[in-house]
Amino acid sequence: MRPLREQTILVTGGTDGLGRAVAGDLAERGATLIIHGRDPVRGDEALREIQRRGGGADSRLLLADLASLEEVRGLATEVERSVPRLVALVNNAGIASPPDRRESADGHELTFAVNHLSHFLLTGRLLGLLVRSAPSRIVNVASIGQQPIDFGDPLLENGYSPFRAYSQSKLAQIMFTVELAERLGPNGGVTVNALHPATLMDTRLVRESGFGTPRSTIEEGALATIRLLTDETLDGRSGEYFDGLDDARADPQAYDDEARRRLWDLSEKLTGSRFDVP
Repeated sequence: MRPLREQTILVTGGTDGLGRAVAGDLAERGATLIIHGRDPVRGDEALREIQRRGGGADSRLLLADLASLEEVRGLATEVERSVPRLVALVNNAGIASPPDRRESADGHELTFAVNHLSHFLLTGRLLGLLVRSAPSRIVNVASIGQQPIDFGDPLLENGYSPFRAYSQSKLAQIMFTVELAERLGPNGGVTVNALHPATLMDTRLVRESGFGTPRSTIEEGALATIRLLTDETLDGRSGEYFDGLDDARADPQAYDDEARRRLWDLSEKLTGSRFDVP
């Protein structure tokens, strides 16, 4: 088990559901948490819980709406200003697709913007800090629900459906995981992996999404996520996808080199930010 006492970890969507459970577990291990959220009231409650459970004295809450790339950039800047080291980034925040197509503040399909583009941009902005803090880990919380990206209509301007919007955004997270691992290579000290934490956890997102009734507990998903952060047997393993605690294979598009490069280029274009890998 990797020692986490006084080590700083950022958890997006850390004020509710899976993210809050993961942050609480890490706090009990003595980690210093930066939790991201949108709601200041829920955020303050989550921060107090982290402090009660033993989180580092410098644990803090940062607010940002991931539907705005400007706010994502602001979040990254605040993290860089506030901590000298960051040993892990958990890209957990996400939304269930609305029934009708909606757009982010930047004019992109909302689900793709929040679930993928925000974390692509945030990770790119924080990668230098993660490299300087190595060994460090990036964990992308994806889903078993995956559909290939149609690069002819990636933002679903034609034929929108909520499930397609959600499932292609989650595959995008996995494709990003595999491609970033390839670009980092084996010697950079930073690993990046993705997982489906558990099926239909009993979270507010699942209850409000209409995708189905809860079938798993938040604790099951937190256990699988924490493992990717702490298990020493995973040292050096990168670019992989896990289904809970098990090794798994994602949709075949995740292993298509050309598709991953197209997604990377599209993500840079839509975020207006070049993602430089040290």
